[in-house]
Amino acid sequence: MNLIEKLNVLINDSNNIVFFGGAGVSTESGIPDFRSVDGLYHLKYDYPPEQILSRSFFQKKPEEFYRFYYDKMIYQNAAPNITHKRLAELEAAGKLKAVITQNIDGLHQSAGSKNVIELHGSIHMNHCTSCGTFYTLDEVLMKAPLPRCACEGIIKPEVVLYEEPLKDRNIQAAIKAISEADLLLIGGTSLSVYPAAGFIDYYKGNKLVLINKSATPLDSKADLLLSLPLGEVMSALLV
Repeated sequence: MNLIEKLNVLINDSNNIVFFGGAGVSTESGIPDFRSVDGLYHLKYDYPPEQILSRSFFQKKPEEFYRFYYDKMIYQNAAPNITHKRLAELEAAGKLKAVITQNIDGLHQSAGSKNVIELHGSIHMNHCTSCGTFYTLDEVLMKAPLPRCACEGIIKPEVVLYEEPLKDRNIQAAIKAISEADLLLIGGTSLSVYPAAGFIDYYKGNKLVLINKSATPLDSKADLLLSLPLGEVMSALLV
């Protein structure tokens, strides 16, 4: 029995699957990995991405923040790939109970997933920093280069920036889902971003499946390790 066949057996024997994913989930949709060779860390800007994507930078230089944000954080033409679709199918089949994602692109919902916990927020959620009025992504894009509310307040995307904490409700939802899972499926993440990666410690079961092309700190703890492209594995699932 090969590794993918073993994964199909585990999925067939499970009824409370939780998926925990990172940037690698969306790379096959054309969204670059934040830390890959061609990712944001290797672009030529006046400031390093970590600084631009910080709360203090947004407050001090919102125009420069949005120049980068519009250019490199929003991929309007990106569509759900096989991983997003398979996860939505697993949820529809009653197998998968939650998707926990570090991505901000909203592709899981576009594929049909209902219970998605977005640890780092979403480009599709935006609010005025003065009055709190909600704005869609399309409305924010229409207000470029610096989106302002009718009250003249600057609109901020609900994306967790450096220097900002994760939302408590998302932390609690993620911990609850992971602690109750009978199978924890991890894919497309290096497990190097904290505190998100630390949530894996709440899993107490014996079906920890890790799918990632490169090594992660959790490889030795995995009950099933697949060092393969995520899309290749997902396309072979028997849903």
